[in-house]
Amino acid sequence: MPEFFSAPAFVLWGAPTSWLEVVAAAIALVMVGCNMREIHWGWPLAIVSSLLYVFVFAEARIYGDATLQIFFAIVALWGWFQWLRGHRADGIELHVSRLTMRGALWSLVACAVAWPLVALFLIRFTDTDVPWFDGFATGLSLVGQFLLGRKFIENWIVWLAVNVVSIGLFIHKGLWLTVGLYAVFAVLSIAGYFAWRHRLRPTAAAASALEHA
Repeated sequence: MPEFFSAPAFVLWGAPTSWLEVVAAAIALVMVGCNMREIHWGWPLAIVSSLLYVFVFAEARIYGDATLQIFFAIVALWGWFQWLRGHRADGIELHVSRLTMRGALWSLVACAVAWPLVALFLIRFTDTDVPWFDGFATGLSLVGQFLLGRKFIENWIVWLAVNVVSIGLFIHKGLWLTVGLYAVFAVLSIAGYFAWRHRLRPTAAAASALEHA
């Protein structure tokens, strides 16, 4: 990583903010804006932002989120393909849909299982001091990323939970610019939900099913 990126850009509440964090945050904001508008270019921006945040989070010893960013970069390729070429099980072009009751239940189960599994992994194999908060954000992000890639509107609800918990996590770590970023993300999660709700087709609820995604 070039020395310029690791150099402090400014100081917030006594904590230095690197140029790396500034650039990663700016790209991430543009990415979310693209997601809200169903613009597929948000996915390559997600790859760039995620790779930059690997270094930001690793330096702060938030290893779950750091590893998650590598996963995001890989899954973003899948999400980009889904938005460009993806279809529902019935062959209809991928569009904003709601989960069925069964799909919502499976999503809740996935969140409930992923959280402790990630947290226990972090406790066992890293020196993180925030395994449960880091595990929550990491585990639920895996579910949120899948729902986003398949254009299920519930992804915004998952991201809202992730963003709210992440704010507390980053306050603890002194990543103040990222705290502000995730506060904006939390607001955008709500805005994204309502933006996508307007894009729902009349038959979307009946057509969507997680088990056939």
